[in-house]
Amino acid sequence: MLRKTLKILGYFILTIVVILVILLKPVDFTPYFETDYFAETQRRYDSLIQSVPTEKGAISIGLSKVNLTPTLHADSDDVTSGSFVGIPLSGYGGREDVAQGIHDSIYVKSVALKVGNRTLVIVGSDLLIMPPDVSGIVSERVKTELGLDRADLLFSASHTHSSIGAWSEGYIGESFNGSYNPNSTDWIAQQVFQAISLAVQDLKPGSIGMGSLPISHFMKNRLVGEKGKIDPDFMLIHVQQTGGRKALIGSYNAHATTLGGGNLEVSGDYPGFWQRKLEESEFDMAVFLAGSVGSHSYRNAEGDKFERTKYLGEALADSVRVFVPTIWMKDSIDVRSMTLEISLPEFQFRVTDGFRLRPFWAEKLFPEIGSVYLQATRLDSLVWGTAPSDFSGETTIGYKHTAGAKGLQAMVTSFNGAYTGYIIPCKYHHMEGYEPRIMNWFGPSYNAMVNDMLGNMLEVIAEP
Repeated sequence: MLRKTLKILGYFILTIVVILVILLKPVDFTPYFETDYFAETQRRYDSLIQSVPTEKGAISIGLSKVNLTPTLHADSDDVTSGSFVGIPLSGYGGREDVAQGIHDSIYVKSVALKVGNRTLVIVGSDLLIMPPDVSGIVSERVKTELGLDRADLLFSASHTHSSIGAWSEGYIGESFNGSYNPNSTDWIAQQVFQAISLAVQDLKPGSIGMGSLPISHFMKNRLVGEKGKIDPDFMLIHVQQTGGRKALIGSYNAHATTLGGGNLEVSGDYPGFWQRKLEESEFDMAVFLAGSVGSHSYRNAEGDKFERTKYLGEALADSVRVFVPTIWMKDSIDVRSMTLEISLPEFQFRVTDGFRLRPFWAEKLFPEIGSVYLQATRLDSLVWGTAPSDFSGETTIGYKHTAGAKGLQAMVTSFNGAYTGYIIPCKYHHMEGYEPRIMNWFGPSYNAMVNDMLGNMLEVIAEP
């Protein structure tokens, strides 16, 4: 009897071991500079920096604002009008139902900037991220119909966790966005392209200015609390058409999560209130871009639910309004920009600190990642990086110190049209939790590569 029991136990243990071998493999800690994906990226980088031209001269400004608010409870989906039988909200897993109402309208807004022969279009959207499928569709249309390249588009999103979802396939994508509906992707892409097109058509001579306002009262490090650092700066770009409309672009690092997963109403969260407050005052348009939101969250927002959301958004708007008159406007600036396609390592979706799902299985959980880019743009005294991730504000602090030594300002915005999870400092890699483990998809070496490559790009465009 004992021998039989031991034999069964042995078969059981062997079966478990075989299953684990099939499913798991050790985490790869190979330094990125010894990897093939870095070598490919480095070759592109070396080619790119051979020529990073500077355009100098008068600036023209174009503005557009396009409604992204869906029509709910329609009899059938209609992409042209944005009508849906039912559409889930994005941002949280486990929401019990589709969107039940509209608390406040959401938009996609674009600011076109032209200096010399270079046109750049800044795209802000009241979305969780700029969906990769959307950026792909829009980039192709922009190239065909407007003659602009992917490198001319600076995508971002407000990172509201109460906007429309259903735009991502795969188990992970649907966990945070609800069941995939290609009509959602097409609706968003249609509106984003329209916003870009209208902004380019609206180009008129104007002026631009940059500023930075530290607001630490509403910011905290949500990963390690007081043991960590925060980047409290509200980064601002003020643009105005000569004798015409004016707009304010703002970027702040606090996560737009004042509304929890129990909310089933479409809302722009606190960035929506920030934009509306400014548009009700002296600005024709306000655009919010999620900054380096990794590890950063809000604090000291008073009230419950939408009261808290309104308090935070409008308090930040009031602070910004007082500061804006100090921004020095210029009608002629220097512009430099570079866009680097980066290669990715295999997935490192960890189940423990030292073991991960084999890439074969991990790939089945995720949507197609697609093309991934880092971007660095200089607008006169501002050097600006964009990342395909929730990028950490702790990392951005270092970029700001480097730029400040040259008399420049620096910022990094997240969600530039692709998404590869969180990119946080490698010192946090071995921590458990949402940012360091669940959302750290490509491992510590990838994070280090992105941090270093983006820093190098910002230094290149900062050169005189």
